[in-house]
This record gives sequence, structure tokens and C-alpha cells, in this order.
Amino acid sequence: MQTASTTALLRVMNERAVFAAVFRLGRASRPELAQLTGLSKPTVAVALTNLESAGLLRQTGSRAGSAGRSALLYEVRPEAGYVLAVDIGRAYVRTALADLVGDVVARVDDPACGPGADDLVAQLTRLADELTATAGITRADVTLAVFGTPGIHDEANGSLHLAPNLPGWEERDSLDRLAAVAGPAYTVENDVDLAAIGEATYGLGRDVPHFVYLHIGTGLGMGIVIDGKLYRGFRGAAGEIGYLPIGEGDPLLHRPGVRGRGMFESVASAAGLLATAQRFGLTGARSAKDVLDAARAGDGPARRAVEQEVEHLSRAVAGVAAVLDPELVVLGGGVGSHAGDLLTAPLLDRLGHLVALEPPRIEVSTLGGDAVLLGALASGLAAARDLVLDRAATA
Repeated sequence: MQTASTTALLRVMNERAVFAAVFRLGRASRPELAQLTGLSKPTVAVALTNLESAGLLRQTGSRAGSAGRSALLYEVRPEAGYVLAVDIGRAYVRTALADLVGDVVARVDDPACGPGADDLVAQLTRLADELTATAGITRADVTLAVFGTPGIHDEANGSLHLAPNLPGWEERDSLDRLAAVAGPAYTVENDVDLAAIGEATYGLGRDVPHFVYLHIGTGLGMGIVIDGKLYRGFRGAAGEIGYLPIGEGDPLLHRPGVRGRGMFESVASAAGLLATAQRFGLTGARSAKDVLDAARAGDGPARRAVEQEVEHLSRAVAGVAAVLDPELVVLGGGVGSHAGDLLTAPLLDRLGHLVALEPPRIEVSTLGGDAVLLGALASGLAAARDLVLDRAATA
């Protein structure tokens, strides 16, 4: 004889299976759901009734059957939940609000405010208000918020490590302030890890079970996908390749005021590329973009700096290939996204001399500056769908 708790557990499992099937199909009838889930038609009918009563599904017309009878169709109710995605970058804060089926209903990009934690929370709260007002909801209606930040989220003490451009967030329980933005349901993820999720969901990493996302910009980082899943490591620090012991000269590593920068990042980041070009004699350049433009124009010092960049990157990728054997390396970030014409071919050529087998494919991200935001949406939507089901089960 089944106990009440067992019956309730089976009901929840059945509802989850039916909800997942409806989401997968987009629109589905009771017979289709029974066939896909393996549940009986009466069980599917009960699950549909409960999910509809909970506001998670809705009827959306009918479809004529083979015997002339019409079957009601069901779909996920988009407004049953919302995900707030936030990419906290050095220059910009990018935000988007999506409904439960993944449609972006509002988006706002804003220049980064002052470095203080209180300033950032105030900015994020203002942006959340703008987004939700556009969608006709309130911040209380947000099911889950996902914040992409530099550094490593220390879940034990609620702080960020290795995020020098976010002063104050390294203090214990500093991340608790984010609850003021969209409520207590939120997650904090490394921005490059989210970019890898974005690539796996919407970009070049779709259907590629083993790949890495190499971010080359203000900093250096790598998102690692193994067997189709993001790999974080023991403390969430997997992919902090800026600390690889790679690079001669280390033009930034020992400069006054430089903090939290690893050897590889000191030579291969945007600032490292600029410093290398200046050391080679390039004058007038004020950014990595200036160096890349000069290299395209044939400037000697700039081209030497890019060649040095390729050398540093090839050593790092060769090391990653020896350990992880990825099929694909996706280049992203300010430098990685805009220097593909200068990096990919020579990088592949150099790797051919460094790796044991064929080098991995090297491609430039098609998502550009939206990779982190799209990754936040993808991870947030999956978690939000579980949350709304949990809330429906306990209602």
C-alpha cells in the first residue's frame, strides 16, 4: 500500500515529466505526452490539470486526430516565471529579462558605475526596475536572478575572490547585498563560465561535448565544458588560466598598483598586449585595439607584439590540449573576438608543432559581447523551471 508521501512524490515526478515534455515539444496533446513520457493517459490528464491549475501550463487550441476527434494542445505559460540575467563587466553592466520559455522581454545595457559595492547594487536595482517595468511586472515577480561576475564565488563566506575591479566584494557576506536587487533567489557565477554555457547553448559549442571558451580581454579566463557539462573544479577555480606560468618579461606582473594578476595574464591580456607593443617600440597606441589595427596596417612593432601574443596563447592552449583534449577552442573577449584574423591561423600553425595529435579547432565566438548574458539566461532558465515546479508542488 502506498503511503501518502509516496503518492505525493509520484505526483510531483509525473508533473515534472509532463512539464518537461511540453516544454520540449512546444505544444503537445495528451496522447503525445503519454507516448513521450510512458505515463498512462489518465495520469497525464491529472498532471496536466494540476499544472494548469498552478498556472504553469495553458491550453492553446486543438489538433484534429486520425479518427476525427480533436485533441487539446497544451503549452508552457510564458509568464509563469521570469529570469533576470546580469553581466557585470568592467566597462558595462548588461542586463536582460526573459520569460519562462526563454523569450527576452526586456534588455538594458548601462555603462559601469563607480567601483563601490553600494553604487553597483543601486545601479543593478535601478536596471531591474527598468526591465520589470518594461515587462509589466515587478521585481518580486522575478523567479531567479543570475549574476555573472569576474573572479570566484566563495560560497562558504559569500564573497568574491580574484575580482580586483569589484572592490568590497571580497568581504564576508558581501554578496548578500544582491538579494536587494531581485529577492533571495539568485545565483552568482563566474562570467567566463557563463560565456561557456552561452556557447554550449546558443553558439559554436552546441553539440560539441568537449570544448573550452578562451576569454582574452581585460583579463584572461577559460570556461571548460567536459562531456557537455561545465567543469568548475574543487573550489570553482577551474579555468583561471591567467595564473599559468607562461610569459617572458612579464611586462605588467610587477608594476606598482597591479594586484591579483597572474603571469600569463600579465603578458596576454589586452593590457599585456599593449605593454608588449610599446616595449617593441610602438608609439601612439592607447589600447589593444590600437595595436591590432596597427598590426593589420603592417606596423612592425605591432606585428611583433601580435606574434608574441600568438606564442603565449599557443603554449597555454597546448597545455590545455594535453590535459583536456578539447575538440574546439572558442576565442572570446575584447581581444579574442576582434582579432580572429590575426590569431586563428598562426595559432593553429604553432599548435601543430606543440601538440601530440591534431590541434583542436580554433574559432572566434559568434556571440560577441553577449556570451556571458546568454549563458546567464540559459543557466537561469533551467533552474527557474525547477523552482516554479517546486513552488507548485508545495502550494
